Amino acid sequence: MQFNEVLRESHPDHPGWHEWHIADKTRFNQGVLGTLLVRPEDGNKARMRMFPTRLHTNISDNIHGGIILSLIDIALFAGSTVSTGRDMKSGVTVEVNNHFVGAGDPSRPLDAVVEVVRETGRMIFARGTVVQDDNVVSSFSGILRKIDRS
Repeated sequence: MQFNEVLRESHPDHPGWHEWHIADKTRFNQGVLGTLLVRPEDGNKARMRMFPTRLHTNISDNIHGGIILSLIDIALFAGSTVSTGRDMKSGVTVEVNNHFVGAGDPSRPLDAVVEVVRETGRMIFARGTVVQDDNVVSSFSGILRKIDRS
């Protein structure tokens, strides 16, 4: 796994996890979702983790659907970066499909497990689930467009 300004080496408080870091903390990723961690999983998969707070809840005291969708979008990029070794920070989201299948508990970490299904010259196709331990919160798929801005 290559480390750069977005994917940092091992997080000191979470062994085996790496921080997905945007240098400007006033931008959406960290400003809204807080600390985001990522690690490779078996196969072509990666896992991104966030730590929900009250800010991330809806009126029912569950994790807000908009937060879950935001995590999915960011996890598609982080998961693709970890799985393919390609820095996807300058890519764009073409499509995200999601099915909410359960409620998210704000007292537990929320993970998005991403699997890269196919990579072409310009696109990455991925799918995954948002989970809390064995509880599935949502199922998703997405398409990312690679953009080379070098």
